Amino acid sequence: MSWMKFKMIYFAISLLFIGIGIYSLTSWGLRVGIDFTGGALVEYKFGREISTESALKKTQDLGIKVSSIQETGDKTYLFKLGSLESVDREKIKNALKEDSEGNIEEIKFENVGPSVGKDLIKKTTYAIGVASVGILLWIAYQFKSIKYGACAILAMFHDSLVLIGLFSLLGKVFGAEVDFLFVTALLTTLSFSVHDTIVVYDRIREAQKKYSDDLVSLANKALSETMVRSLNNSFTIIFMLVALILFGGVTIRWFAVALLIGTISGTYSSPFVAVPLLITWDSLFNKFKNKFRKHRLY
Repeated sequence: MSWMKFKMIYFAISLLFIGIGIYSLTSWGLRVGIDFTGGALVEYKFGREISTESALKKTQDLGIKVSSIQETGDKTYLFKLGSLESVDREKIKNALKEDSEGNIEEIKFENVGPSVGKDLIKKTTYAIGVASVGILLWIAYQFKSIKYGACAILAMFHDSLVLIGLFSLLGKVFGAEVDFLFVTALLTTLSFSVHDTIVVYDRIREAQKKYSDDLVSLANKALSETMVRSLNNSFTIIFMLVALILFGGVTIRWFAVALLIGTISGTYSSPFVAVPLLITWDSLFNKFKNKFRKHRLY
C-alpha cells in the first residue's frame, strides 16, 4: 500500500490536534493539582469500610478541592486536599458521618507544600533535554544519518504536545488535573513513542540493504510489514487502559486517561509522523543537493 501518498493528510491531522491543544493551553492553561500547589493531608479512621468515590463526591460537593483518597489501613483513609480552614475540616467530618455510621476520627492533619517544586520541574526539563539529545545522537549513529534521529525526536515532541494540549482541554471540560502521575504518564509516552518509531526505522534500514528502491517505496514496504504488529501491540495496551478508566477508581482514572492518549498518539506518530517527516527531509535535502550541483556546474 502507498502509505506515503497521503502524508499531507497525516500532517494535517497532527496540526489539527496540536492547534487545538495550543489554543486550549493559551486560553485556559493546565489545571494543576496539589502536587504542584500544595495543600493538606488528612487521615480519617472510620467505623466501617467506605466507598472512596462516595467520599470524594461528598467532599467535592462542599466546594473543597480533592486530589485523591487512598486507603492506608483497616478502615483508615488518607485525603489529599487543597488548602483547608478549620471550619472546612468540621464540614468534611459531618458530611462523611453518614458513610461511617457516625463514627469518624481525624487521626492526622498536616499542611504540605508542593511535592513537585519549581526546582524539580526545572531539573526534569533539563533531564528531558539531555535525554532527547542523547536519543538523537544514538539513533543518528545507529542509522548513519542525523535525519533519522531528528525525525524521531520531532515525532516524540509531537506526542508530548498532543498529550499536554488535550489534557488542558480535559481540565477545562471535565476538571482533569495535572499531578505527579501525569508527569509519569508523559515520560512513559515519550519512551513508547521513540521505541515504536525505531522499529519502523529499523525495518526501513533492513529494506535498504535488500532493495535498490527509493526511500518512499522502502517506507511503504516497512509500514506494510510493521502495521499489524504495531496495532496488535497498541490494542493490548489500549484495552487494559480502558479497563482501568472504567473500573480502576477515581484516584488513577486521569493517569490512565493520560496513558491512553499517549498510547494512541504514539501509535499514530510512529508511522504517520516520524516516517513522513523522514521522507520530507530526504526529499528537501535531495532537491537542495541537486540545485547546489547545478549551481556549481554553471
